[in-house]
Amino acid sequence: MPTKIFDEALRLLLDKDMRAFTELFAADCVLEFPFADAGSPTRLDGREALWEYLRDYPDRMDIREFPAVEVHRTLDPDTITAEFTAHGRTVSTGGAYEMRYIAVITVRNGLITEYRDYWSPVMAARAAGELPALVSALREEPSCAS
Repeated sequence: MPTKIFDEALRLLLDKDMRAFTELFAADCVLEFPFADAGSPTRLDGREALWEYLRDYPDRMDIREFPAVEVHRTLDPDTITAEFTAHGRTVSTGGAYEMRYIAVITVRNGLITEYRDYWSPVMAARAAGELPALVSALREEPSCAS
């Protein structure tokens, strides 16, 4: 079941149907972005928070294909790990977009309840032409060593 839901999620992302994509998630889902930094959320709680986060995604990223997708089953039949690559273009710059992801996805009762998304904020900022802003924001954050 998780693999079918994940395949449908990728199809909806290609169709740029963000409302239907968010409907694949449970109302009380939790999304975590462990590598997010400098102003990007590290966690979203609930389907509506996901909708607010993604509603204008097609206006920012034009994903055209997922040329590499590999799904791994886990000991928990409700959880998969997916490695995938997205190709497309960044709408604001017209530049090429390529991002590799690893996601840990749990599906219960036919809906995604947990989604942990490992992606590179550096690659995302570079694709959006915002790398200098990311570097500046990181410099402004208090250091853990302080």
